[in-house]
Amino acid sequence: MMENEITGAVVDAAYKVHTTLGPGLLESVYESVMDFELRRQKLKVSRQVAIPVFYEGVCLDEGFRADLIVEDRVIVELKSVEVVHPVHKKQLLTYLRLADKRVGLLINFNVTLIKDGISRVVNNL
Repeated sequence: MMENEITGAVVDAAYKVHTTLGPGLLESVYESVMDFELRRQKLKVSRQVAIPVFYEGVCLDEGFRADLIVEDRVIVELKSVEVVHPVHKKQLLTYLRLADKRVGLLINFNVTLIKDGISRVVNNL
């Protein structure tokens, strides 16, 4: 499965979750439900994946945690905030670079229309 197919499935799942639950819940709730919905679609999902930082040849496991990684190809960062700031997209781009992935989705569930809460971030390796 290629990145575009995966991101399409993730967007469809986000739409379904948002339509069913609406905005205003904790990120952890959306993470659990997205995990459930994506697995129901027979996609491989990993939650809270540690992304180590390599600094001067040393691997530091205290790096970052990606909310979801789907099919080992797409990082999904979930938010439930009033405003997505540029730093949130930079954070996802950093995750993509450190994990050597090409595509990520930043999904903010705290919006009226879920299409306004989805941003695609690309790492131009």
